Amino acid sequence: MQIRDLPYTDPGAPDVRSGPRFLYWLGRNQLGGQLKALGWGLLHQCGIAGLPLTVGLAVQAAIDRSGDRLALAAALNVLLGVAIALGEMMLHRTAVTNWITAAARVQQLLARKAADLGSVLTRRVAAGEVVAVSTGDVEKIGWFVEALSRFVAAAAALVIICVGLVLYQPALGMVVAIGVPVLALAVLPLLPRATRRADIQREKAGRATELASDTVAGLRVLRGIGGEELFLGRYREASQEVRRAAVRSARMWSLISAVQVLLPGVLLITVVLYGAHLALDGRIAVGELVTVYSAVTLMLYPLQHFEEIAMAYSFSRPSAKRAARVLALQRVTGPADADTAAPSGPLTEPLSGDLYDPASRLLAPEGRLTAVVCGDPDAAGRLADRLGGHAPESDELPSVLLGGVSLDGLPLEDARAAVLVQDKDPVLLSGTLRELLDVPSSGQVEAASALTAAHCDDVLDALAQASVDGDGDPMATRITERGRSLSGGQRQRLALARSLVADPEVLVLDEPTSAVDSHTEARVANGIKRLRTGRTTVVFTSSPLLLDAAERVVFVHAGEAVSVGTHRDLVRTDARYRAVVTRESDEEEPKPVPASVSSSAATKKVEESA
Repeated sequence: MQIRDLPYTDPGAPDVRSGPRFLYWLGRNQLGGQLKALGWGLLHQCGIAGLPLTVGLAVQAAIDRSGDRLALAAALNVLLGVAIALGEMMLHRTAVTNWITAAARVQQLLARKAADLGSVLTRRVAAGEVVAVSTGDVEKIGWFVEALSRFVAAAAALVIICVGLVLYQPALGMVVAIGVPVLALAVLPLLPRATRRADIQREKAGRATELASDTVAGLRVLRGIGGEELFLGRYREASQEVRRAAVRSARMWSLISAVQVLLPGVLLITVVLYGAHLALDGRIAVGELVTVYSAVTLMLYPLQHFEEIAMAYSFSRPSAKRAARVLALQRVTGPADADTAAPSGPLTEPLSGDLYDPASRLLAPEGRLTAVVCGDPDAAGRLADRLGGHAPESDELPSVLLGGVSLDGLPLEDARAAVLVQDKDPVLLSGTLRELLDVPSSGQVEAASALTAAHCDDVLDALAQASVDGDGDPMATRITERGRSLSGGQRQRLALARSLVADPEVLVLDEPTSAVDSHTEARVANGIKRLRTGRTTVVFTSSPLLLDAAERVVFVHAGEAVSVGTHRDLVRTDARYRAVVTRESDEEEPKPVPASVSSSAATKKVEESA
């Protein structure tokens, strides 16, 4: 896989049973790149390992005054230099390619999971954690994949060097062959503590990222209530905890680095002392001692990769665990019987019919505007997601049915095409208004009609005045990220216009007019009713203006539809419905008074006033 071939056509099905299993799956999918890195790494490391041999030959040739052998040593040294340069260059190129392709694979998996779950993702996992996984954690996972490329080559080179030294000079070679494994494994007792400290640091950093993300998302509200300093203090405290955890982790890694410097130094001193003793006894030549000494010195370079791979794994393991936890989330399919099972394969024609939720007994008849009143806003949001075929709270809930077909069991593309859910806080992506309204649609509703129905006249005037081209075309005016240059009501109405342009078979709106005034709300209600005539529309709201425009009103209490009728009838006959819509408390709810008592009391009051 080359960088130019990204993104992947299919990033694959990851093994998300644990963090290490996810890393193993990722490495297995990078096997081709890892083998390339191993080949170039061996060329690089073996080139470095061959330098002591040429140096030893040159020294011995100088002692023996042999010009031919000195020239041979020089030629070999040049060849090794070319091999080292080529191997280093290509190893770096291949390792970075492995890093980028692995990171791209993880990001594609996260993007696919976000598209699969939709708004339910942030209900199951904090938004800050999703951001942390898609940024910092992806980087740590990519680092491990890159370090693994170099580590395998370094380990193979160490084995080759040790075997070569044993064959070249058995006496000193055995000392090196015994000492190198000790050096490589000496830090293992320290790794568990270092890993725990790294995990704590990553956990605290993740919490700080979540706090920062949530604070930025709610900054406008915080300013409204004067809570900036409170949350700033909380973030300062969280950042200081991250700093202290990072210092404790760095101390442990510093100790590991010190051990990696101390023990190789001890080995080098041992080889020099023992080799000098053998040279004085005439058991080895001076050139052989120089060769072994140079080999041990150069072995310190590949040994550094053992420390790097340990550190990379310690930091990437919690990151992989968090990524696996997010990727393990599934679009739950509720139980369905044979009569309501979704058809296998793609649909040949769009679904239509009544929308029915067996769990709440909510029915939205085909082609009618149905308003739903729910006293709990969070429960209303969950119910709206369920109606759209998003993941339910548990797999025990029955599937929502559209025209008698299980919506949860449909392929994701068919479910999204059949039912569109606009939540209470829709997001506007940056771009021009024309690009914002350029969404997959039936083609039956034009942008101008949708903007009119959503009562966006003032928004168009504002965008026309903000046009940088001076032509006053609001459709060509750029909207900033998340529509921050617009008011809350303007953003809400533009999002509504976008949903109306899509013109799905079933449109579910969650509080579409909560940020507009009553005058505008009445116009928007009439616009929705007019434009969606003959199409199934479900509106979650407690606004009397929207409720009065609905053809059918369903009151949901404690997760179950308990009353059905028109708004005026329910206000008159259902006290619980009236309390939700008129914002009355139970204590404020008027109690019915018998007619006889009312009449006598009124007569007595008139007599007293007379």
